[in-house]
Amino acid sequence: MKMTALALAMAACCTTGAQAQGISDDVVKIAVLSDMSGPYADTAGRGSLEAARMAVEDFGGSVGGKKIEVVFADHQGKADVGASRARTWFDTDGVDVVVDLNNSAVAMAVYNLAKERNKLVLTSGGASDTLTSEACIPTAIHYTYDTYAMASGVAHAMLEKGKKDWYIMAVDYAFGKAGAETVTNIVSKGGGKIVGRTNFPLNASDFSSFVLQAQESKASVVTLVSAGNDTINAIKSAKQFGLMQKQTVAPQFMFIQDVHSLGLKTAQGLTFATAFYWDRTPETRAFSQRFFERMGKKTMPSMVHAGTYSAVTQYLKAVAATKTDDGPAVTKYLKSNKIEDFFSQNGHVREDGRMVHDLYLVQVKSPEESKGPWDYYKVLATIAGDQAFRPMADGKCGFVKK
Repeated sequence: MKMTALALAMAACCTTGAQAQGISDDVVKIAVLSDMSGPYADTAGRGSLEAARMAVEDFGGSVGGKKIEVVFADHQGKADVGASRARTWFDTDGVDVVVDLNNSAVAMAVYNLAKERNKLVLTSGGASDTLTSEACIPTAIHYTYDTYAMASGVAHAMLEKGKKDWYIMAVDYAFGKAGAETVTNIVSKGGGKIVGRTNFPLNASDFSSFVLQAQESKASVVTLVSAGNDTINAIKSAKQFGLMQKQTVAPQFMFIQDVHSLGLKTAQGLTFATAFYWDRTPETRAFSQRFFERMGKKTMPSMVHAGTYSAVTQYLKAVAATKTDDGPAVTKYLKSNKIEDFFSQNGHVREDGRMVHDLYLVQVKSPEESKGPWDYYKVLATIAGDQAFRPMADGKCGFVKK
């Protein structure tokens, strides 16, 4: 009898532990932290929120019999604002996972909090490859793209065309600095050289002086390490000053919203890498048309939007499989299973948190080639993920086994 009682007590103890490892607070809470009003709002922002909501709805609105909730906030492009919001989410509001983080400085601030609390972060918007190097944490997955992959795609394409002299125009914060360093290394290894570099402030109002410096360098390639309005305004200024007549402008980060804003007459011929194009396959078209309707027929999804939908969907699959929203447990599952969907081909998550998947080299069509609104890209090549993303061995992630 004593042994039976002891066995029952042990069973009860273990059952209690298993329940504690289940769905916390009886709800799976997903938080979208994005730029809702600033320079990157069009490529992430409300679109990321809608993509997350679509993923939840498509999953059925619940997982393991527990409700799924989506909350959101505007980080305003400020690390302290993003960190403050994330701290409240983690400590008070019961948020289980944060997605998007389309500002690398904000992402790094949130990573520090997530590490302390064993919370999962799915960075579908942030770009700096430092997030899987010096800033890596065990419970973060860098999902959509990074500065290394985008720089690698465009640099190799230009170097193969014999364009060896490069000038860098980079936005002056973590994302720009990481991208500038990456392209410098890739160009140097490819036999080219950097002949100059200019750093400009986020959301700069006037690019004339920066463009004139690039023009004076006579570099065969002027690469832009920026995104959103900064990229759009830099290209407009380059067109205005005639830089694009004699020098190739190669943006490292170009979104379909940027092309739409510029118009094909200005953007035609631009070549760059992308993680997603809406008109590539029947599956990408099906998702994109639904997203287009959700967004009032105003925009097709960017790669951040598609990446956010995919990340949330894969997260919910992991929660269903593990029967818990515990950060480390879900992360372990995601790192142990392939990720294949309309967004990710040949996808898998490395130990350092980098989600490796195929990218695409595209070129913007001319007005004559386009068949209508949003028909903007020619897919020139598929870039295998293992070639596009930085090898894990070359990173500096502290918890990765050497």
